[in-house]
Amino acid sequence: MWTVHCQNLVFIACVFLPCLVRGIPDYSGLPPGSYCVSRYPASRCCPGRQDECSAPILTTLCYCDDFCDREREEDCCPDYWQHCRGIVPNVTSPPEELRRCFFQGREYNHGQTLRVNCNTCKCSSLGKRAEVLCEENRCLIEQELMDEVSLQGPTLGWQVGNYSEFWGRTLREGVELRLGTLNPSQSMYKMNPVRRIYDPDALPREFDSRTRWPRDISDIHDQGWCGASWAVSTADVASDRFAIMSKGAEDVQLSAQHLLSCNNRGQQGCRGGYLDRAWLFMRKFGLVDKECYPWTGKNDQCRLHKRSNLKLAGCRKPPNSLRQELYKVGPAYRLGNETDIMQEILTSGPVQATMRVYQDFFIYKNGVYRHSRSAELHDSGYHSVRIIGWGEEPSYRGPPLKYWLVANSWGHDWGENGLFRIQRGANECEIESYVLAVWAKTI
Repeated sequence: MWTVHCQNLVFIACVFLPCLVRGIPDYSGLPPGSYCVSRYPASRCCPGRQDECSAPILTTLCYCDDFCDREREEDCCPDYWQHCRGIVPNVTSPPEELRRCFFQGREYNHGQTLRVNCNTCKCSSLGKRAEVLCEENRCLIEQELMDEVSLQGPTLGWQVGNYSEFWGRTLREGVELRLGTLNPSQSMYKMNPVRRIYDPDALPREFDSRTRWPRDISDIHDQGWCGASWAVSTADVASDRFAIMSKGAEDVQLSAQHLLSCNNRGQQGCRGGYLDRAWLFMRKFGLVDKECYPWTGKNDQCRLHKRSNLKLAGCRKPPNSLRQELYKVGPAYRLGNETDIMQEILTSGPVQATMRVYQDFFIYKNGVYRHSRSAELHDSGYHSVRIIGWGEEPSYRGPPLKYWLVANSWGHDWGENGLFRIQRGANECEIESYVLAVWAKTI
């Protein structure tokens, strides 16, 4: 019997390789079924050694007697331990299959995350398969939009640029943090435009403030990821006007950070602000220069008293030694139409305009901008800029294309060295609806 038992066990082991765990075999690899149970249903297995106490399994026999349990070799039936001894065998579950995802030509392990533009993706289980699942944010730079605008280039009249600074950001981030002018208030819309006496036909076809006043026009600034175009454009327009109206005696770059940090009543800092409140703050309290209050692009706590002067503020001696108080302006006034805007720039310098920014404006590189219709389907917001001139560009399909020459606040790397041109006379992006100017209170 010893020889028979041993041969039977070796045969089973060679076929199924059961794993022994400290004398209790793991029969998970053997065919399921009742062996000892079918022969001895009353849990009364055979004591001692009884060769006839067996059950067929595969092409041989397994045993249900006590003799089958030996220290070195075993030929017990798979259900011997549970049925005859009341011990549940230690059955090791098969290892879970390692799932992987294939995505954009690369392989990712289950649970691994990756970044696709502005969206986070993860290799996840989807039923019995693994698949990369991604967020569905609208990205600030979308290749599909770039391709679409490029195809419409001859019709739209401008070319696209792929800016690395915008890559990986959502459109919502762009609208909230790269613009920053809150919807113009109804009180400002009701403001009656000023009326000036001039001959519209005498206005030049082209004009650039930088040529007329080469030393007096502010450089391009970068507001960064702070929605504060309301503060930057206000400070820049005021700076230009102080230099021009003082004939260079007060050539100063005023601090946008002073506005951002201290003009906080009813404003939202890097989340946007109202232009009428910005001009009212400057009219009432004034601003210091940029060197005295440098730009940080953050909602820092105001470090100046509202009722202050340049000396108390710790500022250096101003260009005009007679100045002691902060730089203030008169009431802001609205310009009503295209030629009024041109006349104002021609005589007094750059003006402040508010425009609606659509997604395709972020990818503008050069040319005369007009927004694409598809861009209207997505988020947009208001942005304040500085109109410094105008001009015309030949058109192959009709009369010359008129444009405004505008300074943005996204640094020199964007657009035409920080500038852009936008269609004039058609109120493109509402740029002619809300144009303001001020009179600088020079010494």
